[in-house]
Amino acid sequence: MLKTNANKLIKISVIGEISNPLINRLVYTISTKGKPVILPGVGGITYNLRVGDFACGWEADHVEPGASIKNKENDLTFGYAANTALNVFSCIGNQAIIVSGDAKGSFGVVTGKHGGIEHVLVDFQPEILEKLIPGDKILIKALGVGLKLIDYPDVIIMNMDPKFLEVLNLKKIKDKLQVPVTHVIPAEFMGSGIGKNQVYSGDYDLQMFDKKSVEEYGLDDLRIGDIVAISNADHSFGRIYHQGAISIGIVVHSNCITAGHGPGITSLMTSSLGKIIPKINTSANIANLLNLRSDI
Repeated sequence: MLKTNANKLIKISVIGEISNPLINRLVYTISTKGKPVILPGVGGITYNLRVGDFACGWEADHVEPGASIKNKENDLTFGYAANTALNVFSCIGNQAIIVSGDAKGSFGVVTGKHGGIEHVLVDFQPEILEKLIPGDKILIKALGVGLKLIDYPDVIIMNMDPKFLEVLNLKKIKDKLQVPVTHVIPAEFMGSGIGKNQVYSGDYDLQMFDKKSVEEYGLDDLRIGDIVAISNADHSFGRIYHQGAISIGIVVHSNCITAGHGPGITSLMTSSLGKIIPKINTSANIANLLNLRSDI
């Protein structure tokens, strides 16, 4: 067992409501081939895309799995502070509770955060998804902000419930930690989301427009919910290219057709000194780790 400060963390309520699907006024999205297309995108309840499903191959752009939630409280004093709190305090693996509507009392799990649109993504079983409608409120018992590894100060943890950290089954190798991942991705493949000064909300996108590179690194079989490593990437204070650093994240939304975009990855761990050793494990997906599905 890794020593953590989990017993010192605060568990706090944050709430959001299921958002409507959104489409911009221009309607068309322009692909990297210069083709105008119309595709489903962010928001709403996605009935046939969950963690464990392939991230690519869909007629979609930035589609979010399961239910997408947002806090619409408009606090003009602090500028949408309630939704910021929802996005920052919610952590991967947190319990989500439906508190209104026909599915009231049912439970789900936080599986991702999507920047730009500032949504928190929640997985529910299919029979629960069928009962949901946009506007239903979902309470999250947020726990994880401030989580630290006592004996590994050079490995920074973010966006993870302590129980999810446990099921990752990290291995101690001297002064480093071995982390199971499905893929190792070079930092130069990463696009939209670079430039922010914090990684405690949102994601950044894996560009998949170069077919040769996709084949070389085996990214065709990338799944939503996969735990992945990004080499030469430091997420300590924002996301930067840094040789020797390594970061761990989780794939949170589908592939995209727009320049600079692709499957989104929310940060989970980082070490600017390279104290993380990725080990390939094709089962390293949140759907398997938390037993959310039995059909993959």
